[in-house]
Amino acid sequence: MQDLKKPAVPDGTTGLLVLADGSIFYGQGCGYEGDAVGEVCFNTAITGYQEILTDPSYAEQLVCFTFPHIGNTGTNEEDEEASTPRAQVACRGAIFRAPLTQPSNWRATSHLHDWLIARKIIGLSGVDTRALTAFIRDNGMPNGVIAHSKDGNFDIPNLIKKAQNWAGLVGADIAIDVLTQETFDWREARWEWPDGHKDIDGLKKVVLIDYGVKRNILRNLVSQGLKVTVVPGTAPASDILALKPDGVVLSNGPGDPAATGKYALPVINALIAAGTPILGICLGHQMLALALGGTTMKMDQGHHGANHPVKDHTTNKVEIVSMNHGFAVDSGSLPDSVEETHVSLFDGSNCGIRLKGKPVFSVQHHPEASPGPQDSFYLFERFAEAL
Repeated sequence: MQDLKKPAVPDGTTGLLVLADGSIFYGQGCGYEGDAVGEVCFNTAITGYQEILTDPSYAEQLVCFTFPHIGNTGTNEEDEEASTPRAQVACRGAIFRAPLTQPSNWRATSHLHDWLIARKIIGLSGVDTRALTAFIRDNGMPNGVIAHSKDGNFDIPNLIKKAQNWAGLVGADIAIDVLTQETFDWREARWEWPDGHKDIDGLKKVVLIDYGVKRNILRNLVSQGLKVTVVPGTAPASDILALKPDGVVLSNGPGDPAATGKYALPVINALIAAGTPILGICLGHQMLALALGGTTMKMDQGHHGANHPVKDHTTNKVEIVSMNHGFAVDSGSLPDSVEETHVSLFDGSNCGIRLKGKPVFSVQHHPEASPGPQDSFYLFERFAEAL
């Protein structure tokens, strides 16, 4: 990391990250050429980089991977998490410690470098990711600009100004940029050895409200024998109820829940009033809490990784989960009608709620993700049983 007082670009530099405070991280560019502004966060997972980079919840963010070796499993079409083409334009940049490694996996169909180019994601390797992670730990997630130029020419003062002028995520409705604009049905179940993904025709009907849904949420619902219809996050409650769903899922997504909630909360409240069973995940969890009278807050570092311990108070069991969120529900703001069901054992932050006396519940973490353990799959079973 170098300060703006020493703006000379080191020889061999083809990529860099500049932060709003003037800090500069030099390295080698990879993937797409150009520059992109976003919020810089770190992810502690050692697997699943393709799933991370295609998660619509990472819209407008630059992801620093703390695991040093990225690329060894290559990429393939089956592990994409974005469910629609417009949701693929999510994560803006990726930051690595070591150069991207060659793929060595029987499922790989392309190199990560080529995959990044195809999706217009800017990559940066050779960065001291430990120093960047420590910076975020101490100072919170900063605004920054990632840039890649093969000729090594960078207008650093202009890039820093761009980082400083970016509005950030607080107050931003980013879900509107990634949610589907059309209603569609989903039949693909989760990946199973040795056949991969299969299509299943479900029985009970579930409507998923899309704020930036991950494919594996849809797959897990189908694997529970549910018939899934996806509707835009802007759909009115009347259209959703007209589909006569047995239950409704509020999906994950990016941005500030209070901003997206301006059009989502009236819909959620109408569904609750109609007695519809509801499952909320991540952004859907946060907006359900808002609809029930709670508040949300911006986190300093957020939770991004695949090794987070969460306790389920309803079973007294601890599960290891995948997380990706920069906002959280303030558990102290929840009314008496709402019970806190899950809590992070890292920092005590809220990770789950349920509405007393009704089949309405949600979790902050991602029960569909299985970076090793499948500890949270039971939540889909719990939802299916609630129908």
